[in-house]
Amino acid sequence: MQEKNKSMGDTKWFTHDRFGMFIHWGLYAMPARHEWVKSTEHMTDEHYNVYFEHFEPDLFDPKAWAEAAYNAGMRYFVITTKHHEGFCLWDTQLTDYKATNTMAQKDLLREIIEAFRGKGMKVGLYHSLLDWHHPEYTPDLAHPLKEDKVFLESAKNRDLNKYVDYLYAQTRELLTEYGRIDILWYDYSIQGEGGFPGKGKDVWRSEELIKMIRELQPGIIINNRLDIPQDIETPEQFQPRQWVTVDGTPRVWEACQTFSGSWGYHRDETSWKPVGMLVRMLVDSVSKGGNLLLNVGPDARGELDSRTINSLKGIGDWMRLHNRSIYGCTQAPLEITCPQDCRLTYNPDTQRLYIHIFSWPFAHLHFDGMAGKIKYAQFLNDASEVQMTEKESTVTFRLPVKPVNDMLPVVEVFLV
Repeated sequence: MQEKNKSMGDTKWFTHDRFGMFIHWGLYAMPARHEWVKSTEHMTDEHYNVYFEHFEPDLFDPKAWAEAAYNAGMRYFVITTKHHEGFCLWDTQLTDYKATNTMAQKDLLREIIEAFRGKGMKVGLYHSLLDWHHPEYTPDLAHPLKEDKVFLESAKNRDLNKYVDYLYAQTRELLTEYGRIDILWYDYSIQGEGGFPGKGKDVWRSEELIKMIRELQPGIIINNRLDIPQDIETPEQFQPRQWVTVDGTPRVWEACQTFSGSWGYHRDETSWKPVGMLVRMLVDSVSKGGNLLLNVGPDARGELDSRTINSLKGIGDWMRLHNRSIYGCTQAPLEITCPQDCRLTYNPDTQRLYIHIFSWPFAHLHFDGMAGKIKYAQFLNDASEVQMTEKESTVTFRLPVKPVNDMLPVVEVFLV
């Protein structure tokens, strides 16, 4: 199966690199209990403003972030320019609610972009379509004060079109002030429910917005959350069972996932995924023709916490030896049957197949239908030969009784 993409974004590099870092960072790192804290705790602007007044990321070192991402095997990143809270990481000229007016006193976004570019990584910008701080943004199902009758009454005369104009103007700033931008990752079109209207393509004037974006940054990748399918599909917090399709057509896609249950820094979160699970999620995505965008949430002083650093290092240790099974790879040809408890990735340029062994099969791995189709096989971590025999249509690999010393063993198969 080949990716089918008739949109205008340049996804060739994207489907080669396969692995990216998502970064959620904003004022919500200070309460440290989920990036939606303003909404879930029904905070007013006055209440939330204490975080703006005390935001002081004195340990901010974006070069350290970029180094950790690169060493983990990530080759692109997406950073929240503005999340739903409305706070802007850059020196926007359209609001005072920005990093330069905090104790940070700098354009944080610019330094982040420069640091990641310095490692040769592609640049992605996340931008929220929602904005709980803007004076013309109208209440909806996600709004922090959706149950506050006094607020709802006061908001009746808000003009959402003025907010959308602001959205356009900020998008233009981001796409003209920071050089080449490779991905624009909007979030999100909200459904109507509970007596509130939805906000989708008609509200955002999505067709017009997309046209402007592509004129400003030809070749940019746009995600699907403007309520109009564009370059990539973005399943969130789940792993698709198969290659993602729209109306039956295979699409370029990436799973966006977290280390834990939160996107922003969450001090007390306990549901952190083991490194082995994270590596399997990456492999699982590539085996179905997709990417993995794995999120980190820096703390309010500007650092990645020890749990994040340790996880990234663990992934990097595996990727150093096994990235051939990720970069440039995709789903294996459909006529190849995956062995039990494994995932297959395939590099169409080198014609090499990679068997990722999710569950060690004692001493033999059976590969049905592959007799006469394999020239050679080896473990990818050390290029040690994997002996094989053929019987009828099945190839059987002879494995050590104990798993090789890898988090996720990979057999590299050279096809005829």
